[in-house]
Amino acid sequence: MIVEIDKNSGFCFGVVFAIKKAEEQLSKYGKLYCLGDIVHNNLEVERLKLLGLITIDYDEFKKLHDCAVLIRAHGEPPETYKIAKDNNIMLLDATCPVVLRLQHKIKLGNEEMFSQNGQVVIYGKNGHAEVNGLVGQTEGKAVVVGNISELNKIDFSKPITIYSQTTQNTESYKEIIAEIKRRMVKAGGKVILKTHDSTCRQVSSRQTELKKFCIKHDIVIFVSGKKSSNGKVLFNVCKQVNSRTYLVSELVEVNKEWFRENDSVGICGATSTPRWLMEKIADEIKSLNI
Repeated sequence: MIVEIDKNSGFCFGVVFAIKKAEEQLSKYGKLYCLGDIVHNNLEVERLKLLGLITIDYDEFKKLHDCAVLIRAHGEPPETYKIAKDNNIMLLDATCPVVLRLQHKIKLGNEEMFSQNGQVVIYGKNGHAEVNGLVGQTEGKAVVVGNISELNKIDFSKPITIYSQTTQNTESYKEIIAEIKRRMVKAGGKVILKTHDSTCRQVSSRQTELKKFCIKHDIVIFVSGKKSSNGKVLFNVCKQVNSRTYLVSELVEVNKEWFRENDSVGICGATSTPRWLMEKIADEIKSLNI
């Protein structure tokens, strides 16, 4: 079998920056708290845990004082920064620049919608770390929708400004916008809708590149952590163009029965998938002797 790893897969620059920041701090002090999983990949989290990274939740964060805590690439709501200031916590802020810009835009958009008695809508996964940070810019007032079935949360008689979680599928976002326009017209009022192209270019461009990569292989192994929203999106992109696409999160999930003699095997992954894991899985597939 021929096995190829997609050169464009793996950590996005935001995740690379966060992990580098964590490793630098750990090499100096041997201990660092991280608010939530630094990346949605259990194996990478475990690797950093062995170096001294301690993952904490919000209840634990509120009890900390006089220490350093890493803010991961997903970003945080304003409340997190207030708690850190009150508790003398030094924040190592590794929020992705793309997310930071989006947070600022949503804060301004919320002020505008407030003056117009309108609504801020965020297309994304409710409860996701990035979405929590985005909603925080609106003092918790934003309406979060994850699919068309949730659009009934919106008041279509009022002005709307909509943004997308940075890692959402761009085509699905366009479908959401089109349906909102249709329902606003149906509501009988003048359509007052502002849309914002807020998906990450590095992530959205991967969808096009992944399609090309998957088409040229007989079978595709997509490597991603179970909790990765980006992983779910990109896996579906691969599955649409290559029916022999399989999702694995670690080495033991690779099934020898998936493969055929002389298969061309493509290995790719999410923006939260470490390169070392894809390489490990590639080596395992090469050793199957099919």
